[in-house]
Parts: sequence; C-alpha cells; structure tokens
Amino acid sequence: MPNIRWLIALITALHRFVYRASGGWIGGRLPGQRFLLLTTTGRRTGQPRTMPLLYVPEGERFVVVGSNGGDDRPPAWWLNLQAKPAARIQVDRAQHPVVARQARGAELDALWQRLEASYRYYADYRRRTSREIPVVILERAN
Repeated sequence: MPNIRWLIALITALHRFVYRASGGWIGGRLPGQRFLLLTTTGRRTGQPRTMPLLYVPEGERFVVVGSNGGDDRPPAWWLNLQAKPAARIQVDRAQHPVVARQARGAELDALWQRLEASYRYYADYRRRTSREIPVVILERAN
C-alpha cells in the first residue's frame, strides 16, 4: 500500500482550517457523526497541536478514540495527552479547557459499544492492530 501520510496531513490541515473559519458549521458534523478540535501541547516541542477528531458526547464529557485508523502506532495527540493531560477543545464555536483520562474496565466496555455503534470502522480498526486502542474521556477543567 502506498504511503499516503502526506495526503492525510493535507486533509487534516484543510479540515482544521475550515472548522475554525466556520466555527464548526463546516467540518463539525457528518450524518450521525460529530467532530471537535482537540489542541494538545506537543510533548517534545511544547507547541500547540490541533487535530479534528470524531467524538461522542457523554453527558458533559467528550469521548474520543485513539485509533489512528487502525495503525499499529498510536496517534501523536494521544502521546501528547499522556505527557500532559491538560488540553483545549473547540466544539462548534465554544472552546473549553479539558483534562484527559483513559477509560478502563466496565466504563471502557460500555463506551466501546456506543462508539462502534456510532462509527462502524472502529471495530475494523480494533481488529487491524495489536495495540490497545485508547478510549479517551475529555472532561471540562475547572
């Protein structure tokens, strides 16, 4: 399979730009799916890094998945959150400081059911990789 990382990076940059410019009006939703912008602090650079991610609302919390498309490598945003769990999200026009934590145990099992129902490819991603795909809960910081 050809290396298409450059194409994915280009699509991600375009998605991020359009989302910000439109306040999420464009790029914030697809049928049955919602996107947020997650801004983490680069673990090596200390610079802000922003990624558009699918999410599932869970009360006042936001649930995202570190699937990286089923790749054996975790996404950089997850590595950044492991180093520094404090981050920011933008949902539509609203921005919130958040703290990230990984779901575990029964909470994780329940969330996977919801996540796989919301996006059919998550089950394929889980089969495709040998690593544990993290389910990350973003809770608003005080």
